Amino acid sequence: MIRALLNWRSLLALVGIVIVSATIFYSQYLAKQIATDERQKVSLWVAASKAILSDPAMDISLPNLIRNGQQSIPIIEANEKDSIIDYINLDSARAAQDKAWLYRQLTRFRDENRPLEIKLRDTPYTANRYYYGHTTLLDEVRYYPLVQLFIVALFIFFTLYSITIRNKATTNQLWAGMAKETAHQLGTPVSSLQGWVEMLKESDTDARTVQEIQKDVDRLKLVSDRFGKIGSKPQLEPKDLIGQIRSMMEYIRKRATGKVQFVLLTPGIGGTGGPGQDDLAANGQAGGQQLPEQLMARISGPLFDWVIENLLKNALDAMEGKGSITIAIVDLEKEIMIDVTDTGKGIASRNLQKVFKPGFTTKKRGWGLGLSLSKRVIEQYHKGQLFVRHSELGKGTTFRIVLKK
Repeated sequence: MIRALLNWRSLLALVGIVIVSATIFYSQYLAKQIATDERQKVSLWVAASKAILSDPAMDISLPNLIRNGQQSIPIIEANEKDSIIDYINLDSARAAQDKAWLYRQLTRFRDENRPLEIKLRDTPYTANRYYYGHTTLLDEVRYYPLVQLFIVALFIFFTLYSITIRNKATTNQLWAGMAKETAHQLGTPVSSLQGWVEMLKESDTDARTVQEIQKDVDRLKLVSDRFGKIGSKPQLEPKDLIGQIRSMMEYIRKRATGKVQFVLLTPGIGGTGGPGQDDLAANGQAGGQQLPEQLMARISGPLFDWVIENLLKNALDAMEGKGSITIAIVDLEKEIMIDVTDTGKGIASRNLQKVFKPGFTTKKRGWGLGLSLSKRVIEQYHKGQLFVRHSELGKGTTFRIVLKK
């Protein structure tokens, strides 16, 4: 428990707290010392003023020297009724323009410090009161801890941010390296399988069997190609999105149970009409309205197919063998939106922010890399977006892909 708490983040925060706390306490100590020194200076200034008032015939050279030497602390002289008589070290131009400004200063000084007083007469009671404020130095000492707190917090923030970015880059390199190594490891057996297929073609083996084996070998080659492209910049080419998605839906449909319905909603003929429907239900035949023309976008075919395949497989897993999967393509002026919707069990709200993190999975098997790599493919390679548009427990989930035209 203690070891878990004493990680580098906790130690960094603790050092920052200690520095700021020590600065605050020392600044308060300095502020008290400066405030005491300022009151002593004002007391000396008032004593000089009292000497001049009590004995006008005396030599006032020394009192005047004391009074004139005080040029930093603002002081307002008032009578026993707090009517202002004189002031020093205040903005005379502003005081001349706004008479109420001096009284606002007097009120502020009264709240900050207890005034010093010279009693002139008992009956009737007459006195001079001296209200004073603080110097700029004292204000700077008092506010310095806040400035330092901001600087330390900024330092900690940028330190944590840079470390997070570095860790994220390291993680991305790790996943990319694993993907490339997987592609490398697949290369040898796939090549060998391809040779065995060629030998089967020359033998008396049933042609349909050889054809199905060839499809699976081609599939392995495609998977190897996909993994090999992770971590390197793929070549984007104009591709027909509708054709790509329809082909991948048909591939997944053949491997799903007959209780799962696949529906492809397209943007209409040429992208200008109403939505057409390509129903890939159990019979696999296209139905509904006339199929739309091609919808072109610059993509990496193998990687984009991988994203669609991951989303469809996740949807199948969420539905547990029955329900419907709908892919709706919306053709906008500058973007193409692709919504993949299932009628599965949905995603809990607490997990919505975790579904794209490497290693997160709710399945009993798997490493939780599918959605993480899919997001990387769409956002880093295709400069698009992949996110959970909507999810509700017991009703299903919609993932949205946004591609730029």
